[in-house]
Amino acid sequence: MAKTAKPKKSPAQKTAPRLGLWQRLTRLIWRAVLLVIAVTAFFTLIYKFINPPTTPYMFSESRRLGGVAQEWVSMDQIAPVMARSAVAAEDANFCLHWGLDVKAIEAAMDAGGNRGASTISQQVVKNVFLWQGRSWVRKSIEALWTPLTEVIWSKRRILELYLNVAEFGTGVFGVQAGAQHYFGVDAADLSALQAARLAAVLPDPKGRDAANPTSYLRKRTKSIMDGAATIAADGRAGCFAD
Repeated sequence: MAKTAKPKKSPAQKTAPRLGLWQRLTRLIWRAVLLVIAVTAFFTLIYKFINPPTTPYMFSESRRLGGVAQEWVSMDQIAPVMARSAVAAEDANFCLHWGLDVKAIEAAMDAGGNRGASTISQQVVKNVFLWQGRSWVRKSIEALWTPLTEVIWSKRRILELYLNVAEFGTGVFGVQAGAQHYFGVDAADLSALQAARLAAVLPDPKGRDAANPTSYLRKRTKSIMDGAATIAADGRAGCFAD
């Protein structure tokens, strides 16, 4: 009975080395990195056109409290003074940086980390995509993700997202819910004083009350009103104004 001849291996097959463990591991890591980048870019692009239905923090608070108040409104439905007040309070150079405010970061480092340096763009990345807390892992992801949002989203869109997912009180998310909760008005009808009061609670929404301000909150409100007027006059509101 004739034997079946085995196919001869080509010279390339004979000399091709098998991938070692380290090479296979490196290839796996690169594939994982590319997948993360692709997913990150996908969701960032999607949220350029679609409003996020919820956020990780909003979802956890909803489970904890049995529900939260939030109603999405477009920038056209938000009083312009509210947008200026938020920028004046949280990131006066919002229109001038590319997501990370290097000068503010340097100032925070010089102060020994006792002051914040997060821009509105960074806060949006944290609020929309990530988790709360002060871990270096989250801050690193936030710092890498923020420039991407600046490339894909307009400044006006970034501020719109910020105002709609920011926490203004326990279980109160977004400027529309905040305006209704504290003043019984829509976001479009906020006065300069009311807008500044809302902006003043942003750093500590669970510990501050826009409707019953302390003496400190009144001083902070006055400062924000002055700041909002200043950025309107000097052009630093141009990137998100009508």
